[in-house]
Amino acid sequence: MAERTNSNMLFANFNQDFSCVSVGTRKGYSITNCDPFGRVYTSNDGARGIVEMLFCTSLIALVGAADQPQSSPRKLQIVNTKRQSMICELLFPSSTAKTLVIVLETEIYIYDISNMRLLHVIETTPNPEAICALSPSADSSYLAYPSTVPSPTTTLTPGTAINSAPSAATTSPSGDVLLFSTRSLTVANVIQAHKAPISFLSINSTGTILATSSDKGTVIRVWSIPGAEKLYQFRRGTREAKIYSMNFNTVSTLLAVSSAHDTVHIFKLARGKDATSPSPSSDSVDTAEGGVDGGYEAFIEKKKNAEFLRVTKTLSHSMGGYLPNTLTEMWEPSRDFAFLRLPTSGARCAVALSATMPQVMVISSEGYFYSYNIDLENGGECSLMKQYSLLDSGDDSSGIE
Repeated sequence: MAERTNSNMLFANFNQDFSCVSVGTRKGYSITNCDPFGRVYTSNDGARGIVEMLFCTSLIALVGAADQPQSSPRKLQIVNTKRQSMICELLFPSSTAKTLVIVLETEIYIYDISNMRLLHVIETTPNPEAICALSPSADSSYLAYPSTVPSPTTTLTPGTAINSAPSAATTSPSGDVLLFSTRSLTVANVIQAHKAPISFLSINSTGTILATSSDKGTVIRVWSIPGAEKLYQFRRGTREAKIYSMNFNTVSTLLAVSSAHDTVHIFKLARGKDATSPSPSSDSVDTAEGGVDGGYEAFIEKKKNAEFLRVTKTLSHSMGGYLPNTLTEMWEPSRDFAFLRLPTSGARCAVALSATMPQVMVISSEGYFYSYNIDLENGGECSLMKQYSLLDSGDDSSGIE
């Protein structure tokens, strides 16, 4: 983490159900339970730049730190903390940036985690920040990552595989997101999410909706998976800001977003709304929900045909005096339902929503865990309830009444 990072902490993140926090340090790694708060596992076996849990199990994926001796960022280790055993060890030709689905700067490796068999390799345009989201649901398993639209000079060949990405020299970052089915290993959809390049992606617990933000960070959009219908559009703020984290709660009624402005915004999603049904305000392209053989280029061709039909239909009904979507969207985005201000400034943070209590949980790059209470009826500013250190002993932790 950057921005006033604790000198010892190299990594911190929530697991998929937000019940634990995994921390990587220059000495090793630790697992901390969120509620009740407490350290449950510690290992001082060398610097760890990435530590990811598989839900609340003893299966941990570890990656070394680039600037530490005897610690390679190219090596991925899968360990069982309960049995104190190494399940497997993989060495990649370039630095690993994410686990479960393993994201390198220009490649994505998809493994069957039950036996660590390599299923698929996707070649991508440069993605140094490893921007992607993987559905935690086995029934609706999709991978979302930034998609670069081929330039007009790029020749599209029918039947080109998904791993034949255009070269970086002929492409530029876009605001499109590619949805890839990890079950059928085919392209499921392409979402025209933003005009500016994508900065963060998040998928809910059931794999049915996707939240997206761009480099501007002013508008957050929520899309159905795999239909790519726009369900919600939220206004984070008017000033541009780097988005650090986005997470839905487990029942997908709230979305928490943290940014470089030292604030966390909580947006409310309509309760009971079917995330897979089309949204009346959607301006995305209607496409088939199944995978498309032929990879990205074949999907783009299908999407162009669908867009032509949609535009033709729209023009035939646009003479009734209504404002165009591009104008109405300036007023449409909803503001946050609740918010909080971090007690310190300049720290990078990850945010999650508790599955058992109306609380927002924040982990800071300074090495702290914060718990805020949400007024689910009235919203407004959240109140700080508890503050703990993720690095020190329990004696240095404190509760705020």
